[in-house]
Amino acid sequence: MKTINLVLGIHNHQPIGNFDHVLEDAYQKSYKPFLDILKRYPKIKVSQHYTGFLFEWLRKNHPEIFTELRAFVKSGQVHLMTGGFYEPILAIIPNKDKLGQIRKLNDYIKKNFNFKPTGMWLAERVWEQHIVKPIAEAGVHSVVIDDTHFKYVGLKDEDLLGYYVTEEQGKTVNIFPISKMLRYTIPFQPVEKTIEYLRSISSEDGSRIAVYADDGEKFGVWPNTYKHVYLDGWLEKFFAALEENSDWIRIVHFSEVMEKVKPIGRVYLQNASYAEMLHWALPPELFLKYEEFEHKLKGARLFDHYEEFVRGGYWRNFLAKYPESNNIHKKMIRLSERAHALEHKGIKVDRVLDRVWASQCNDPYWHGIFGGLYLPNLRYPVYKSLIHAEVELDKLERKPKLVVTHEDFDRDGSEEVLVESNILDAYFRPEEGAALFELDYKPIPFNLLDILSRRPEGYHNKLKHPVTAESNGDGIQSIHDLVVSKESGLEKLLNYDWYRRGSFIDHFIGATTLEEFAAAKYPELGDFVKQPYTRKISQKKDKANVQFSRDGLVKVNGNVHMRVTKTFEFAASSGTIRCKYNIENLSSQPVEADFGIEFNFGLMAGDAHDRYYKINGSKPADSRLRSAGSTDEVRTVSLTDEWQGLLVKVEVDKPLTLWRFPIETVSLSEAGFERVYQSSVVFLHSIVKIDKEYVLKFRLTVGKSK
Repeated sequence: MKTINLVLGIHNHQPIGNFDHVLEDAYQKSYKPFLDILKRYPKIKVSQHYTGFLFEWLRKNHPEIFTELRAFVKSGQVHLMTGGFYEPILAIIPNKDKLGQIRKLNDYIKKNFNFKPTGMWLAERVWEQHIVKPIAEAGVHSVVIDDTHFKYVGLKDEDLLGYYVTEEQGKTVNIFPISKMLRYTIPFQPVEKTIEYLRSISSEDGSRIAVYADDGEKFGVWPNTYKHVYLDGWLEKFFAALEENSDWIRIVHFSEVMEKVKPIGRVYLQNASYAEMLHWALPPELFLKYEEFEHKLKGARLFDHYEEFVRGGYWRNFLAKYPESNNIHKKMIRLSERAHALEHKGIKVDRVLDRVWASQCNDPYWHGIFGGLYLPNLRYPVYKSLIHAEVELDKLERKPKLVVTHEDFDRDGSEEVLVESNILDAYFRPEEGAALFELDYKPIPFNLLDILSRRPEGYHNKLKHPVTAESNGDGIQSIHDLVVSKESGLEKLLNYDWYRRGSFIDHFIGATTLEEFAAAKYPELGDFVKQPYTRKISQKKDKANVQFSRDGLVKVNGNVHMRVTKTFEFAASSGTIRCKYNIENLSSQPVEADFGIEFNFGLMAGDAHDRYYKINGSKPADSRLRSAGSTDEVRTVSLTDEWQGLLVKVEVDKPLTLWRFPIETVSLSEAGFERVYQSSVVFLHSIVKIDKEYVLKFRLTVGKSK
């Protein structure tokens, strides 16, 4: 009789900081019902992976699942898989952190379930060959990766019915190809299609292996799957079919199959992830060209034949595509290096490292249907962990209360100016208008500039030119095929920023309206917003001055030469930044121009009742942070976040006109297209006549609201 070895793997993950109601929904719709049905089919063996944060949430909110899992593990029906505790993209974190994160999850599983995991789930299946060495050093014997990775190096479908050995600097790990066919039939197609496929690849000698390993959230959380998988009985039918065919479908764990079947051979894989991820990593223009190319190949029925040559981008380019992602990554790397330097000196840094590891949770580092970069609630806990770690490192290092440095923070070849005190971090980018791009308030802790600028995404084309997706055969639609919007009219919000949003951004604007300025569709008359400024830094004890200056042009009555100099004053143990603007007219004629300063503050929720504006000390009629409006004769603007107990106030020495409006992005998630509040813009400006010089003084204060 022809037989097949079938390995089933389920990966359950939730990012740190996800809403409790989201996790509870996933528990009720996926994690719990899956185990409830598995319990009725003791012959079905499953390798399960839970990320560390999810384990901790389950233990706190549903400890009964730990009791159930212990019973499953003890009986041998479930083997638990390891990985990075906080589900990092292993390739982009330091090797010491790779080892630390895997060992932390290993220890957690051993302590709570008396099981030593030897198989590993690789976050987002992002593979780079160098990760083999630390994975092997952490005691991992096997890793599951998409079969696409293997095809990219020339292997064919018939070569992937087994597993391979790969090696880095003499360290080896077994790697199992995940069947794309099974990923697309389970649970979306009728059970019979999976059984038919397994029969087609079974063999007389019984040495072939088929691997299914994918997200547990497919079983209940993805759109329409709860009804399909549980209410309509798909999972029960699937398990029943496997048991009925157990005479030729041998369900085994990864460790068991490695004991019985030898590896096919040795292989080295290219840098890759799953196909959709590589598509999402492309710039918008190439995103659409790739989509068009793929459709043409499929239309000509050539895709399957040339699939191994069709691939998108490279995961790391998310760090180039989104400077906001790179910002998180480089801050994380900086703090990891500081922590390990102290560790090398024999100083205990376990708590600091755990905060750094938490910040490595992969979701806010990238964007696709699942990546959470666009979501403030997922970026927030990452920055919170980073700032907590920084505060603790400052104490351990006995760092001075105020330090000003200039270094290439974001690793792009240009230096940034970093002002760090025991109250604030203020990071400036001289090469781009000397704008403030990070503002951390350490006592809370919170980054007020943790915001995402509006930029084109390839999938925006689906909003502009909607096409109804059709179901695949007689199954249900995959999440990748659905085109759903959470609200109508989102295409009207597709405005794109031509510069990165931040604070202390210097504008000379032409005749325009608030609405045009908010949509970034206005005439910018000066060349100061994205252009380089010179810098001058002076520091004396607990005070520091940072001065930025640029000689530029303003298009008023021709090109007028103007100099903008902004001088920032910082004091240790103060949450106030003082800034003096000197606008010098370098021409011989008076100049009349509309000059203003843009501030952005991202307080996470635009409609919450406990987050609001005050203008000149009073709430406007609509005080929501998502509100828009124009107010004359403004001297103070404040934004309050009662949820965090945070207050940010901008004061100016002259009455100016205030334009306020929200920055809202349109992004795609598993639930469809959605509007996301990123920040509130405070733009203070006035038409001024400058004979020789115009002086403006600001005071930006961040503190506690209570």
